[in-house]
Parts: sequence; structure tokens; C-alpha cells
Amino acid sequence: MRLYKRENYLKKIRGFYHDTDIIKVITGVRRCGKSCLMETIAGELTEAGIASENIIYLNLDKRGYRNIKTTDQLDALIEEKSIAAGPKYLFIDEVQNVKDFEEVINGFREEDEYSIFITGSNSYLLSGELATKLTGRYLEFELYTLSFEEYLGMKEFLGKTIQSDLTAEFDNYISEGGFPKALQYEGADKRAYIQGVINEIFKKDIKKRVKIRKVSVFETVQRYIINNYGATMSLTNILEELHKNGCPIKRETLHRYIRILEEAKIIYPCYRFDLKSKKSISGEQKYYLADLGFYFAFNTDKRINYGPALENIVYTYARSKGYDVSVGRIGKLECDFILGQNNMDYAYVQVAMTIMNSLDTEEREYRPLESIRDNYPKYLLTRNDLIQHRSGIKHYNIAPFMKDNRLF
Repeated sequence: MRLYKRENYLKKIRGFYHDTDIIKVITGVRRCGKSCLMETIAGELTEAGIASENIIYLNLDKRGYRNIKTTDQLDALIEEKSIAAGPKYLFIDEVQNVKDFEEVINGFREEDEYSIFITGSNSYLLSGELATKLTGRYLEFELYTLSFEEYLGMKEFLGKTIQSDLTAEFDNYISEGGFPKALQYEGADKRAYIQGVINEIFKKDIKKRVKIRKVSVFETVQRYIINNYGATMSLTNILEELHKNGCPIKRETLHRYIRILEEAKIIYPCYRFDLKSKKSISGEQKYYLADLGFYFAFNTDKRINYGPALENIVYTYARSKGYDVSVGRIGKLECDFILGQNNMDYAYVQVAMTIMNSLDTEEREYRPLESIRDNYPKYLLTRNDLIQHRSGIKHYNIAPFMKDNRLF
């Protein structure tokens, strides 16, 4: 089977293909493409001359392996497949289906002849024994749904028509989302597929691991967060809105449900950071979606609210490039995003649908960036404006910026 190569992620992992001491953990929301990425890695190893008998590939969600639920069963299965001499490459898809899988994985890692790759759909994979037993012995590679560049690449790969108007194609990307398989469907079928992903996440990633006593209340919370993505929220104002709409829920239950949505990687919290005090601001944050398809699958109105939609796309794009992302506050002003990296480099990003409506609009978007006095790069990203040059701020339109796979 031909697979679309997601080069942005493959190049991060290739240096560890043959490392038997580091477990490669691929995480991400369900159906974002983790299995295909692992299959691509296995394919590259075959192309590099690794014999097929030295590659062990187990998808624990597939027929034939679904009955593998215990550590003894998993251990025996791997032993049964380990018939080749020399280094072996062990791929286990949806490894969290086996309770206490960490013991098995750690055991085979210590044998020093297995290069191990595992996937899991949520942060439960790294929240328990794996993180404590394998400190320094694993690397997490988080996979996101398709970026705009990948969306165009996959359309070409599937032989689909790509419009010459890049902005129109970008609008399609916003409303369709970036789930790889969703690109194979049209219209109502696409919406049904993404709704199915949400249901599958609840069934396989939530219900199996946590008790949800009032499913209808959980679904109300989920829908509220999804419908208000990109808005500033606190537990207090979410609670007030839910109570106002007749949803009986306690504060601690609400907090727990939001954590569950985060752990299932349906939503990502983006916390606020005060640039003057250099401290995080507790109590208020924004939530962004793993994929905008979640919003449009729940809503029949397909009109795009560009403000939060563009922010969401920039947020997940920056995360996929390895940036830590927070919302910046400068006095009474707000900078949409502060991006940070391990080497302590920063970038500031303001996102707007347009700055061409009026001088007031232009001033509103530039003022937060101009009020930041350090020398880190500052970006203004818009949908489809004439490019401006002001105060050393780098102005780009989002579609070509992402199509060219630029970094901040």
C-alpha cells in the first residue's frame, strides 16, 4: 500500500531508527496518522536493506491481535515473532490496549537488540509507569493532523484537484480540517467520519479508562469547549454558562472532564503569560482544538469565524514545529501567542483575519507587538492582505507561510 510520507515528522525520528536504548513513542489524537507513520518507518527500514523477518509489526487494534490484553500474552507474541538473528525492529500500535505494557517494553529494551517504536492515542500512554520506569529511555514524538502544507501534499498524493487560488484552498482546509482519511470523503460523509472519530475517542480512549457517570453532562461540556475554542475561559465562567443553560455540574467534575478532554488530545490548553512580571497567569486560558474538523462536525453552519479559526491553525502549526505556546499579556494589551524553544529563543505572533478594514484595525493588531521592547522576532499573520512593512515586524499571509513550511 502506498503511503503519504509525512516528512516533517520522519526527519525528527530518523536519527533514532537504529537506537536500541531509546524507545520511540508516537502520540497524537486518534486517527491523526500514527499507524501510517509507523508503517512508513517500517517501509524505510526495508528500503534500507533490513530483512522483513527482522521487522516485527503488531497492531493491537487489528483483528487477530485484539485478544492480546495481558503482559504474558504480549510477551509471548513478541517472542513468537522474534525468529531472526541480530537487531530487530519492534513496532507496537495502540500498545495501551495491554494493561501494564510498560513491563514488557522495558524488558525487551534491556535486551539491547530491539529498536522499539510504540504508539498511543492519548497521554495516558505517558502518564503512568512508562514515564517513571523509563526516565531518559524514551522520546515522545507528538503527531498532529495535517498542516496546510501536508493537506496540499496529500490532495496531490490522492490525485485530487488543487485550486490555483491558494486562499480559497486554505479556506477549504479550515472548514474540512486535517484528518488524513477525511480527505477521501466529500460533504456529509466527511462530517460523519469526523463525528465517528469523536465517538471512537470516547469509546476507546475515555470510557475504557475513566468512569463517566453522566455521559450527557460530559458531552455537554465537550460541546461547549469545542464550540467556544479560542475564547478566554476560566472554570468559573464555564460553570456559570453551563448552569445558565440548565447543565447541573460541580466545579470539581467540570475540572475533571476538561482534563479528560485534554488527555484524549481533543483539546489543548493555552495558558496566559504576563510579559512584565514574567509569570504565568493562573485561572484563565484558551482552549484550541486538535483539529478544526471537530468544530465543523458538530455545527451545521459552515461559515468560518476567521478569528479563532486562524488562531487555532497557527497554534497547532507552531506546536507541530516544536514550539511551546502561550498567550501573552502586556499590561492591558494581549499578544496572541508567545512561542518558545528549548534554547530560550522566543517569537511573538499576532493573528488577524485582516488589517485592511481601517486604521483602527491596523493599530489594534500592531500595538501589542510594538509595545514589546526586546529584540526577539515579531510576526503579524493575516489571511490575505497586502504585505506591510512596519516597525521591523514580519508580516505574512498564513497560507503561503505554511505552504512554504516556514519557521518562526
